[in-house]
Amino acid sequence: MPGKLLVFEGVEGCGKSTQLQILHAALLQNVDLQRLQQRGLIPQLLATREPGGTELGLGLRQLLLGDCGGAAMASRAELLLYAADRAQHVEEVIRPALAAGSWVLCDRYIDSTVAYQGYGRGLDLALIEQLNQVATGGLVPDLTLWLRLDAETGLARTRQRGSADRMEQAELAFHQRVQGGFERLAQQHSERIVAIDAMADIDAVAREIFAVVEGYLQQWYAPSLTA
Repeated sequence: MPGKLLVFEGVEGCGKSTQLQILHAALLQNVDLQRLQQRGLIPQLLATREPGGTELGLGLRQLLLGDCGGAAMASRAELLLYAADRAQHVEEVIRPALAAGSWVLCDRYIDSTVAYQGYGRGLDLALIEQLNQVATGGLVPDLTLWLRLDAETGLARTRQRGSADRMEQAELAFHQRVQGGFERLAQQHSERIVAIDAMADIDAVAREIFAVVEGYLQQWYAPSLTA
């Protein structure tokens, strides 16, 4: 049985990276998932990210989120670098893991490109869809956990962490457009995108995410869990 791709999405400061790690740890302790692992149905639980999920991607991540030596990055160049990172990531990490039956928990994926470079930067959505298709070979998430949070609150959280990366340094209006992009995507792809209230405290958000994922686990593996 092919594995499952679970993606965490949201604006800056929504807590998706933290919640991915919490879910990863919780799933390792989940009795049902352990049973499936013992039967070889879910051989591995892999946590990864975009950009930077491969050796090549680490260099691309520095280009995308670093200061670029103070030079401004053209929006189309940014889009193509994200596409290159994703193409390598899917080919080297995600597809092999899914083919083996593993679960992949990914911090950002195709929806981030639509939200950030499409709605945020104003690039052509049809072009972005085409590039995502090329980079992924049509691979879409089985479940996308969208940590819903307004952009202003998210940016305030990032400022509390100290230094901000290149994307976090963009003006509020840009991040508000990104937020609107995620909202539009959630409406368009309600079959796979589940909204999670990221305004709640960390533990409450983690409980909501785990409940959602546990429900999907039961749905996807029902015959094997009852056997």
